[in-house]
Amino acid sequence: MSIDLYPALDAGEIDVAVALERVATAGRVAPLGAASLLYQNDESRFPDDLGNDLVSLHPGIVFENLASDGATIGEVFGEQLAQLEDSEEPTIVTLTIGGNDLLSAFGNRPKRELLERIAADVREAYDFLVDTLRSRFPNGTLILNTVYDPSDGTGKIPGVYDDRGTLPIGVLDTFNDHVRALAAGTPGTLLGDVAAHFQGHGVTAAEADRWYWRRSLIEPNLIGASEIRRVWLQALEESER
Repeated sequence: MSIDLYPALDAGEIDVAVALERVATAGRVAPLGAASLLYQNDESRFPDDLGNDLVSLHPGIVFENLASDGATIGEVFGEQLAQLEDSEEPTIVTLTIGGNDLLSAFGNRPKRELLERIAADVREAYDFLVDTLRSRFPNGTLILNTVYDPSDGTGKIPGVYDDRGTLPIGVLDTFNDHVRALAAGTPGTLLGDVAAHFQGHGVTAAEADRWYWRRSLIEPNLIGASEIRRVWLQALEESER
């Protein structure tokens, strides 16, 4: 949800090696993902958002994008947090995690009772991750994001477990409700309700109106990346009122 790869592929702003391998380290990838656009808007593609970025709102701000393709909560702990130094400086952290954990669980087709236990474990790990980030950045602002549903509630995402029947989207809804409640009750956190914002822009929409990359409907396209950063900016603006 945060990385540059898929929005850049959607825009054709990548080296050929990246397009062939879908690996961001294979060559140039334009900074068109949600996190990059939040930091610095692409004025040629989004002229209406001129000045609507962190570089303009907070001159001198430094950007570090540690999000990676397909990451799970365990990988955030094991790989991404290891690259961060604790800081008491004012910091904005956007957390887009949980979707891959649940998607992996769906793929194993566990019985309902086991799936519920797995989902509960994901929520518990998410809470621990939030607590860890708050302790490491005591003066930071943490934006907790719900996970979008490309099926728009239908449980059907073309190209994703097509042979498994209807996906148990209710488990995703429960996770998102948990994130909303956590953001509402935790100091230093804001809610980025990406799931609500994206509703109706998945499989139920005409292709031109979708906010997902046409070749993989679990990834945001260029417009989707811009819409995610719009959710973040709105959350920050509302917190300052």
